[in-house]
Amino acid sequence: MLKYFTRREFIKTFKEKISFLFLFLLTSCAVTQTERKPTDRQRQDSVLTFPETKDENFQRPYHHLPDGTFRNPEGSIERTDLDFPWMTFWRERMAVKFEIPKNHVVPKDEVLKNLQALENSNTITWIGHCTFLIKIDGKTIITDPFFSKNAGPLALGPRRFIDPAIPLDKLPKTDFLLLTHNHYDHLDDAATKNYPHKKTKVITSLNNGSFYKNYRFRDVQEMDWYQTSEFENLKITFLPAVHWSKRELFDRNRTLWGSFLIENNRKKILFCCDTAVGDIYKKLGREYGPFDIVFINIGAYEPQHIMKYGHCSPEEAIEVARQLRARKIIGMHWGTVVLSLEDPFDVPNRFLQNANNFGYKESDLVLFKIGETKLLEDILKS
Repeated sequence: MLKYFTRREFIKTFKEKISFLFLFLLTSCAVTQTERKPTDRQRQDSVLTFPETKDENFQRPYHHLPDGTFRNPEGSIERTDLDFPWMTFWRERMAVKFEIPKNHVVPKDEVLKNLQALENSNTITWIGHCTFLIKIDGKTIITDPFFSKNAGPLALGPRRFIDPAIPLDKLPKTDFLLLTHNHYDHLDDAATKNYPHKKTKVITSLNNGSFYKNYRFRDVQEMDWYQTSEFENLKITFLPAVHWSKRELFDRNRTLWGSFLIENNRKKILFCCDTAVGDIYKKLGREYGPFDIVFINIGAYEPQHIMKYGHCSPEEAIEVARQLRARKIIGMHWGTVVLSLEDPFDVPNRFLQNANNFGYKESDLVLFKIGETKLLEDILKS
């Protein structure tokens, strides 16, 4: 049966397919590109600008640039121009060899059963990559929902080697959807379009809201760094991270990126955006910490001279969490899709083996099987 498109849907689909073809040839969501100065036309097309003001006390926030794009916090690692061998990287990434451990995944018939058995408890469930279900006081939060077979436009981009622990159409009802940034392994086009719970409140970074509104989400809120919203028993604050954004050819850093602080009954959980190291974390540790739990990316770090501008190595992730004054550290962004050149199952070993080097016990560093549900109180036990 033929599918009929509205004029808006046709134009949107046509533009996406053309942009996606060029995007595949030029870039990948996991790799930093060479910086280029925007053209006058690109500056005019920038999404967010500040209005003219005569207020002498007005100061543009550091991370807001005059052309409407964003930058990382002061003291962040700065990207340098790179003559990057794209085809070589692509071939090497495709050639990464690894074995999936037998205990990496919870059997599918047990995942929903285990989750339902604890439906009245505070829990965390790993669906894969950076997608978690966090249940707190009867509210269910989903983070960066990535369910597609590949991290890229259409059928392009790195393919996941582990399916989501819960199929999208079986996903339990969610109350909040937190989206940190717009890379394809976080902002999933197909998952957004087919998300089964469109009444979920979406909270995302500046200039990402229209993506959800286009797919008929009814309650969408954009947040800038340091903004806070309260929802009954939850308080959610959007905080900085050291990363970048890009989804199409000419939209570099036009949408913001960041991390979510979730507070409930004096418990503090920080869900980090993909991040590199930066001075900002000492500041956040002083002003918002200590944190009971910090989720942080520990995978996609090789080759480090390229990846260091947007991702942490396992050791760097622990150091960032230490600066944040985290009690427990949950490693994420690994074990689902190959985005870089390391063996994905070297990642958890390096993570755990370095606990003592940064003043933690190995039990303070938490890893999940895909599909595993853990009680929040068990994670926080000393």
